[in-house]
Amino acid sequence: MALIFSLIMSSVGFAYFVYGKKTVEFLFLVVGLALMIYPYFIQDIVISMVIGVLLVIAPFALKAVI
Repeated sequence: MALIFSLIMSSVGFAYFVYGKKTVEFLFLVVGLALMIYPYFIQDIVISMVIGVLLVIAPFALKAVI
């Protein structure tokens, strides 16, 4: 289960990274890198899911505030 979730989060991170690079959106670029890297360091699946969901939502929430 953890392996599948980390694969999904890394795929979303790659999509964010490519989008950020194409549109020169620094926020999406950084969050994409974070989504690709963080599964290597977090072992607990629940904490990994929480961090993943927060990172996926972060660019949209921060864009709405800024």
